[in-house]
Amino acid sequence: MTKKPLILITNDDSISAPGIKVLTEIANDFGEVWVVAPDGPMSGKGHAISLDVSLRVSEVKSEGPQKEFKVSGTPADCVKLAINKVMPRRPDLILSGINHGSNASVNVIYSGTMSAAVEGALERIPAIGFSLCEHSWEASFEASKPAVRKIIQQVIDNGLATGICLNVNIPENAKAPYKGIRVCRMAIGNWEEEFDERVDPFGRPYFWLTGKFVNYDNGDDTDIAALDEGFITVVPITVDLTAHHAVAALNQWNFED
Repeated sequence: MTKKPLILITNDDSISAPGIKVLTEIANDFGEVWVVAPDGPMSGKGHAISLDVSLRVSEVKSEGPQKEFKVSGTPADCVKLAINKVMPRRPDLILSGINHGSNASVNVIYSGTMSAAVEGALERIPAIGFSLCEHSWEASFEASKPAVRKIIQQVIDNGLATGICLNVNIPENAKAPYKGIRVCRMAIGNWEEEFDERVDPFGRPYFWLTGKFVNYDNGDDTDIAALDEGFITVVPITVDLTAHHAVAALNQWNFED
């Protein structure tokens, strides 16, 4: 009899977020599930880790067969702690999400949800980050469930190359039923930041970061293009940040005194 995989689940929206509960429900059909997630919202924390504060881990009551733990740290902290201290052995698969909000294009850099998946890739463990392109806490995940199941099954069946994780984004529910699942590349875009300046009761200025996403990429093979068309997107992400195409040019520079 084949042993069921040991699955770690985390996110950046907190252990109480609706998205992680849906992902846990799905994952329970695939293996033994352990949830180790932040005790509060950690969106936009990227790959931050806690170096100057202590980390607290507390088991919480579970409504299913899974074991659940909340951590007073970031998503990357959760993965590190889960692997090294919480779980009985290294997980066979790491799932992060389902995030409330898009992590397509450059958002992957800022996302705590995707950083948890990247941490899995660094640990040489297959990992997938899932995101629904709706921020609402009340957003329905029902239409996304079949695709989430298919993608998890494919990773279990086929594995992932070392140092690779998957960034999966699901269009908003208004575009369901979805056209399918498309493997594509990350669009080149960026956020044009705006700062809403206000004044506190003591007369001191403070700022709220706002802004809008701008897509610089007109390619029809990107995640943004596919999401706009109603496709669920799968982008393979690598932990190797080297700009390999630039190495030869830089080697022509004169670094001699």
